[in-house]
Amino acid sequence: MEYKDLEKEIIQIKERNKRVELDKAWETSWTRKICIMILTYVVVIIYSYVIRNIDNIFLSSLVPVIGFTLSTLSLKLVRKIWEKNK
Repeated sequence: MEYKDLEKEIIQIKERNKRVELDKAWETSWTRKICIMILTYVVVIIYSYVIRNIDNIFLSSLVPVIGFTLSTLSLKLVRKIWEKNK
């Protein structure tokens, strides 16, 4: 392996490590946790209002699933803002 190839590989590893560190910081950040809590809470309120007259455990069990799914889908925008401020 030539020196240039080795140097290029080291640069790629360093870039990958930066991405991994940023991913880990995001996963453990309070911004992410608070956003998930707020979005889940909002979904629970809306969903509870919609099914308030329906007594079905299967429908009630959808609340955390819907909240989590919506929060993970909508957190991409929050993450981009968070990364810019990081």
